[in-house]
Amino acid sequence: MNPVSDTPVPAAPIDYHPLIRQVFAEMGKVVVGQQPLLTRLLIGLFTGGHILLEGVPGLAKTLTISTLAKVLHLHFQRVQFTPDLLPSDLVGTMIYNQNQSVFEVKKGPIFANLVLADEINRSPAKVQSALLEAMQEKQVTIGDTTYPLDLPFLVLATQNPVEQEGTYPLPEAQVDRFMLKVHVDYLKKADELEVMRRMANLSFVEDVQPILTKEDIFGIRQQINQVQISDTLENYLIELVFATRRPADYDLPEFAQAVQFGASPRASIALHRASKAVAYLEGRDYVLPEDIKEVAADVLNHRILLTYEAEADGIRTQDLIEAILRKVPIS
Repeated sequence: MNPVSDTPVPAAPIDYHPLIRQVFAEMGKVVVGQQPLLTRLLIGLFTGGHILLEGVPGLAKTLTISTLAKVLHLHFQRVQFTPDLLPSDLVGTMIYNQNQSVFEVKKGPIFANLVLADEINRSPAKVQSALLEAMQEKQVTIGDTTYPLDLPFLVLATQNPVEQEGTYPLPEAQVDRFMLKVHVDYLKKADELEVMRRMANLSFVEDVQPILTKEDIFGIRQQINQVQISDTLENYLIELVFATRRPADYDLPEFAQAVQFGASPRASIALHRASKAVAYLEGRDYVLPEDIKEVAADVLNHRILLTYEAEADGIRTQDLIEAILRKVPIS
């Protein structure tokens, strides 16, 4: 008799990498190019971090997000933020049922897995705060009752960098709650040519097959948590964040008077999680310095506030981050 026959055999860990490759392939049927954007979206989804997207109109941001929701079999909602939007339009409200003489809850579009907050800076501060509270707490309160949001829950907010008239810029404290700020750039020539041909010939694909389930996403999150990062790289990561606060201490005197506020401790946490996700998507169970550098700009860019004089001199946060990545050693 086998003495351990009654002992449950632990299930072998699932290798999700073939499924992730299928996600990229399925997305490619609809979205041309934008590989960096899709990678950032998966990093946010697999680590529970919200993403702020910035790019001019027409770069397929909405199409990419809605298609990703289909491929991942998640509930998707798009909310167009406008100056007359109310918090109740987002989270929901109480309505009176005349037939039963009771108040009932009408849940808003925030009750979804992927929420696209389109042009978030066009809504007043109260609406922005309602969204950001839901992002932080993963719940909303309607009337006297608190309702948990369905997990996974990811907010993807967009900003138009061109038109600033009639907008309500997000305060730094609110922007800091986004794990990544991703700049969505124009397509390459070959990709735009492919998009033009697809649209002109009406040969674009609308239906995609779901690849991952919610359970798969939670399983991937657990595996990302197990990715190893050495003490040396953790210290390197901290040095990068500290360099945004005191550039002069890191042999960057040209930026000594340029920084009003550096990156917050949330940046350290986000960079740690994001670098592990990058390593996982590359098929490794350990982090390399290149993984940290890959997402450093997206994590730090929106968390650094430059002085007015620095902006007047044409200094950008990107310039500071690139200089920090060149100067800070790995030791």
